[in-house]
Amino acid sequence: MQDRASGRTARIWRDGTLVNWEDATIHVISHVAHYGSGVFEGIRSYETPSGGAVFRLRDHMRRLLDSCRIYRMPMSYSVDDLVQATVETIAANDLTACYIRPIVVRTGEQMGFYPIGVPVETFIICWKWDTYLGHQAYEEGADACVSSWRRAAPDTYPTMAKASGNYLNSQLSKIEARQDGYHEAITLDVFGHVSEGSGENLFLVRDGVLYTSPIAAGILHGITRDTVIRLARDLGHEVREMSIPREMLYLADEVFFCGTAVEITPVRSVDRVPVGTGTPGPVTRALQAEFMGIAKGRLNDRHGWLTPVPVAASVR
Repeated sequence: MQDRASGRTARIWRDGTLVNWEDATIHVISHVAHYGSGVFEGIRSYETPSGGAVFRLRDHMRRLLDSCRIYRMPMSYSVDDLVQATVETIAANDLTACYIRPIVVRTGEQMGFYPIGVPVETFIICWKWDTYLGHQAYEEGADACVSSWRRAAPDTYPTMAKASGNYLNSQLSKIEARQDGYHEAITLDVFGHVSEGSGENLFLVRDGVLYTSPIAAGILHGITRDTVIRLARDLGHEVREMSIPREMLYLADEVFFCGTAVEITPVRSVDRVPVGTGTPGPVTRALQAEFMGIAKGRLNDRHGWLTPVPVAASVR
């Protein structure tokens, strides 16, 4: 099971300047260290026949700015600025295929829960990172369990913001799953309906129809989730966004996680109950092929999702 990044890189973008990895630090008394006051994104760049290309970069940066607005974090950069900064950071580290982490944090050395006026900094980091749950899970399917930890109600914190503090709940469900011998957890919402994984959205397939939980179920409004919905419809499948009872996990023909880190990873069992035949199903396989075909430049980028990384990108 692979949950960790595979190594540091040379340069990190910090508010318009590329700094050395070891210099991209903040103080222990910073607001984010005590209260989780940061928002971030997870993005991937893939190697294509014509070089590196970042998948849905503009959409990710738009969501980053939305998260800043929700948490009242002043942001002086536009989507265009952040797109250019990302391309520069990838080029500065001589990367093509990589994982990208933009993060905006309150770094001011102030205590208390009223954060307005606390200084904010923006960083962009990139490094090599394979698929989140590992290649074996990607090819053969992951083993998942339903977590005892519930997703928080939508009126407790804004799940449309990808905020650092939100992921403490994810840590608890992930710890439980891993220590019980599973690859990943599946969480339920406060009403007992299926929500998502600890860090991924979730789809079920039954009789060729895809089911996924609605935004009201406390899930992240995932960009890969949106990608899957659009690709599934391109392939002629019906997609239903609806409340999903837990027992559908045991009745589904196929289940899969999706997200930037996990990409599209099949689930072969839930609570030790095999999903379908216990092997990745045809809908999951078709979506994997379509997703990777576009991301890696083997299929036509018909939705305009790829941002090329020029070999000689300018560096500030």
